[in-house]
Amino acid sequence: MGHLNRACGLLFTSVCGLLLCSALHGAAWAAHPRTFELYMAEAPPLTMAGEAGQQGILGDAARQAMVLAGYHTTVSVLPWLRAQRTVQQGQDMLIVPLSRTPDREASYTWIAPIMSMDRAFFSLDKRVDSFAEARRTYHRIAVGLGSAQERKLQDEGFDASQIYPLRIGENPAQMLLLGRVDAWFNGVPESQYIWRQVSERQLLMSPVLMTTDLYLACSKSCSPHMVLGLRKAVQTLHRDGSIKKLLERYLTAPL
Repeated sequence: MGHLNRACGLLFTSVCGLLLCSALHGAAWAAHPRTFELYMAEAPPLTMAGEAGQQGILGDAARQAMVLAGYHTTVSVLPWLRAQRTVQQGQDMLIVPLSRTPDREASYTWIAPIMSMDRAFFSLDKRVDSFAEARRTYHRIAVGLGSAQERKLQDEGFDASQIYPLRIGENPAQMLLLGRVDAWFNGVPESQYIWRQVSERQLLMSPVLMTTDLYLACSKSCSPHMVLGLRKAVQTLHRDGSIKKLLERYLTAPL
């Protein structure tokens, strides 16, 4: 019986020690806020290089969530494929705007959705109503390199010769105007925002053919403490209307 009492005592002491360490760790975290890296693509009006408060809908939302959760942030705007690889291979690195698709599910820690994104085909003279019609109609389709829409075209059976992946700095709207591509498969608000800057010609749009939520995500190896804090912060930004205000500001304001 004495051995049992001593074993129970040791177990109690160990549990208490773990609880105390956890509490001290949480207190230290709160007293000394950490700085985390946030990776984004140049994809206005969703994310863009600029001063705080001028980094696009999801860039601003992510920064607001970080402040609300008590963290500091440094922002890096990189080509989208490089940004994804950097975050996947790193630890405690954040990324926006990331569609939560089956092929990405196991590569990230998904914190919270910030907004929903509709995708469609855009062209100047040939409107389509389906992926099947687009496969028959368009010879060359501009699409973001490493994007969810590039993967969608692959999954829908488009030939590799039909898919023209665009790197950072290549302007799909200008390519459409110059006739270098027949169509552009992209997010609706992003495409309309960019088109307003380059032309007054009518842009033909298909029905919405793809919709995903755009997430604030983290490396697969990510602090549960940070994930919980940021998830609550994003939920707060939805509840208090902050994200709705960002959508209105970026999508309706004059350029």
